[in-house]
Amino acid sequence: MPGTTTGRLLSFKLERWHRRSVYATGILLLLSGAAWLVLHYFLRPVTEFGESVNPLEPWAMKLHGAAAMAALFFVGSLLHHHVRRALRAGRNALTGWAMIATLSFLTLTGYGLYYVAGEGDRPVWSLLHWSVGFAVAVLFVAHVLVGRRSVHD
Repeated sequence: MPGTTTGRLLSFKLERWHRRSVYATGILLLLSGAAWLVLHYFLRPVTEFGESVNPLEPWAMKLHGAAAMAALFFVGSLLHHHVRRALRAGRNALTGWAMIATLSFLTLTGYGLYYVAGEGDRPVWSLLHWSVGFAVAVLFVAHVLVGRRSVHD
């Protein structure tokens, strides 16, 4: 029987609090990242001294960083129950591995933006980070939909 180990059905479904926490953290990351992009590229105040940083931009970045810490916690919490069982059952592997790889890339580029990137290469790090950040939102929806479909098959 697919999805069983020693005769018992493996459960991949997260508890409600866990699922809502993962979703809320992902939404907060997406919105705070999008807010930073809009503030940084489109809503820069212009004074007699030229363009300056939008006063809300640092707050968007602080919120994004805090949400990233929560995301690290919640992604880590998925490894034991959700990821391990899905791997053992061979379910939703393509989008699951894509999620793991993409989230790892975002973690590395986020760290790189904060600690590694210099002023010259920061735009490249930033472009890679935010473009993959938006792509992971689409990938996440695909992962959930494929997972739900495989439960009903």
